[in-house]
Amino acid sequence: MTGKAAAEAGACRAEDTASEPTEGPTQPSEEVAASEAPVAAPRAPAPTGAEPAPPSEDVPSAPLGLTVEDVSDRAVTVSWEPPERLGRRGLQGYVLELRREGASEWVPVNPRPAMVTQQTVRNLALGDKLFLRVAAVSLAGAGPPAVLAQPVHIQEAVEAPRIRVPSHLRQTYIRQVGEQVNLQLPFQGSPKPQASWTHNGHALDGQRVSVRSGDQDSILFIRSAQRSDSGRYELTVSLKGLEAKAAVDVLVIEKPGPPGSIRLLDVWGCNAALEWVPPQDTGNTELLGYTVQKADRRTGQWFTVLERYRPTTCTVSDLVVGNAYSFRIFSENLCGLSASAAVTKELAHIPKAGIIAKPQGFVKRDFSEAPLFTQPLADRTSTAGYSTQLSCCVRASPKPKIIWMKNQVDLQGDPKYRTLSEQGVCTLEVRKPSPFDSGVYTCKAINALGEASVDCRLEVKGRQGAPDGWRVFIRPEAADMVSPGRLQALPRGLGELVAQVTGSCPPGCHLMAHTCHCTLALGPALPESKGKDFNTPFCCPQVQSWALWGNESRSLAPSMAGHWVLGDGGESPES
Repeated sequence: MTGKAAAEAGACRAEDTASEPTEGPTQPSEEVAASEAPVAAPRAPAPTGAEPAPPSEDVPSAPLGLTVEDVSDRAVTVSWEPPERLGRRGLQGYVLELRREGASEWVPVNPRPAMVTQQTVRNLALGDKLFLRVAAVSLAGAGPPAVLAQPVHIQEAVEAPRIRVPSHLRQTYIRQVGEQVNLQLPFQGSPKPQASWTHNGHALDGQRVSVRSGDQDSILFIRSAQRSDSGRYELTVSLKGLEAKAAVDVLVIEKPGPPGSIRLLDVWGCNAALEWVPPQDTGNTELLGYTVQKADRRTGQWFTVLERYRPTTCTVSDLVVGNAYSFRIFSENLCGLSASAAVTKELAHIPKAGIIAKPQGFVKRDFSEAPLFTQPLADRTSTAGYSTQLSCCVRASPKPKIIWMKNQVDLQGDPKYRTLSEQGVCTLEVRKPSPFDSGVYTCKAINALGEASVDCRLEVKGRQGAPDGWRVFIRPEAADMVSPGRLQALPRGLGELVAQVTGSCPPGCHLMAHTCHCTLALGPALPESKGKDFNTPFCCPQVQSWALWGNESRSLAPSMAGHWVLGDGGESPES
């Protein structure tokens, strides 16, 4: 809008808006489609008698700071600041106009003034170059416009290229000779950027290295790596003057060579000192150390002495006296031990020295000890017919002799009792005891240094169902049929009594035994059995006897020995 046409347009806008209500607050922005912007219509020439242009004090000055905020492939956004002078008649708004490159006419973007300081023009075509200007409008007319110094070029949006290096490639990428090298680096950028690789700043060898670049990544591949492939590989991604770079360090290694010459410096005692020269070829990487091995001349087997030992001198100790040793040394890096080793040319002889044994005098300790019971016998209560055991512990050296007694009578050889002694534990087993086995039992230990004894009381209770008040008597006839010893009435089964005679044989017994054992079966203990004779011969034809009378034992005269009779608990039928 220029010259008189601009003045007429300003006057027209002033007339159109004179009847409108008071202007509102300024809005920050407004979006207008370029296709909807009105095309400037031809204007009639102003009449000769038109009113003169309003004074400069009535129109606002040009807006300040017109700048482009954003440009995309379809839109452009501009902003500005209010003018320094708003005019005496007040500010009505702003009018944004555009002009395409090659055109001469300015086209308003908004048909009416808008109270905004930022506008976005949309629906633009790719490749357009636009000139933009904005003018402040008051009731008196439009002020001078503010024009962009450079045209705005509408083109495809550009995304700056970026490269993302994987974590395993951020450190040195190590491969062995003959292995594959595969470097894949993802990148971003729009439109598709151009990717290129370099090796140590030089172009790649196309015969050994292949590169494939896609829309989102680039891959560098080497089928069989060589040590010459080590170095820095750099990827450059460029897009319309923008570029991004990423580097990957590649190290191709192999096993090291063997150490140089090895020398045997000295041999003393059971030790040998060695020295060697580092290898000339370390395998294109740092050495981890050396492995030292030894072998004696007799077996020829190699044994490792030191592993990953970094110095080039060492001392091998703990060599066997009288043997001759060879030594060899391997180099070691990340690929492993060297294919061969450096071996000493001479043997290390470990001489035998004269050794005089000085045996120390041996002091024999006397462990002799008199018997001592560490665990005494304990009083015990048992049930008739059920075997029971009495146990105690004794300590003595030499091993003591163990004697068991009941009521101070030796029980040795009695089949009713079983004795055991093992590791100082002494046990007396009473087989199927009866109430007459009750009494005081004694265990005595005797050796050359002394003796000791312990006592306990055993109480045997009769089982339910056994008859009470029955007595066993001896008839006076057949005295030669009685054996010396003790007579016991034992409950057996339901109501059955058994008389058992035990004791030591007197001098002159033809059996020449220490103990005689006889059992007399008295039959069922029933009322009709009272007074019935039970003739039973005994093994020892002597006249002295003992009989159990109630709970007491009494001595019978020789004339009273004879047959056994079952009584009812009263006096003997023969008494």
